[in-house]
Amino acid sequence: MFNMKIGFIGIGIMGLPMVRHLKKTGYPISIYNRTFDKIKHLSEEFEVTNSLEELVKDKDIVFSIVGYPSEVESVLFESFKYAKKKAIFIDMTTSSPKLASRLAREADTLGLTLLDAPVTGGDIGAINGTLSMMVGGDEKAYQSVKPLLETMTKKITYMGSAGSGQYAKLANQICIAGNLMGIAEALSFANDHHLDLDSMLQVISAGSAASWQAINNGPKMIHKDYKPGFYVKHFLKDLSLALEEMVTPLPLLKQAQQIYTYLSESHLDSGTQAIIEYYLMKQ
Repeated sequence: MFNMKIGFIGIGIMGLPMVRHLKKTGYPISIYNRTFDKIKHLSEEFEVTNSLEELVKDKDIVFSIVGYPSEVESVLFESFKYAKKKAIFIDMTTSSPKLASRLAREADTLGLTLLDAPVTGGDIGAINGTLSMMVGGDEKAYQSVKPLLETMTKKITYMGSAGSGQYAKLANQICIAGNLMGIAEALSFANDHHLDLDSMLQVISAGSAASWQAINNGPKMIHKDYKPGFYVKHFLKDLSLALEEMVTPLPLLKQAQQIYTYLSESHLDSGTQAIIEYYLMKQ
């Protein structure tokens, strides 16, 4: 596929740094965003398109990362109409596993391939090219595009059939939810007992409680920096999707979903580290 053409849908907090890493491959890349004004200034870096048809019509590979399952569904079904035969679609949105399976079946009937390939690592991972990716779908297609995926990621794990990448991402989000709750509660407890919070975070980050969330979002919790690396609204969507797929009772997941539902009333567009506000509001 030496002369392959690539399209990228969704140029936001995650999408923009990811497509910039992808550009290093040297392949021609076109971009599309539902709000055109947000990407028109990128015309010196990429071919900027104004419609899905224009983006998709001659592409061999089409990446997408949007917000919600409803957007995945509408964007991909529309894109399939214009795609050339044998095109491979790679959706990196955290979305519904069942929807991913249905879209993959639809793509197959049209002579296309869809991989579900959600990522984790937040905006920092996207900027640094250190994201972790979970892939579901046809393994042969995955192997063919793996070199492209590696430009944006540090670790890629093939999980199995269509929808498996999404199930893996939801499991990952459950783990993150517990981590965020743990950090917020630890800092709240330390604050109640008049400990210096920066010193407390040093203790957490240097020992067995250390985590990516503690290192990256812990300081933001302390200093009330709620600029989004990953939105509350998107995390709430992920937790709600996980609840829909729950088989074994998961009390932590239920509690996290309740906390972020409560938090969304005042911090919908904040980053997930704003969970500390839930505890401040409860004081």
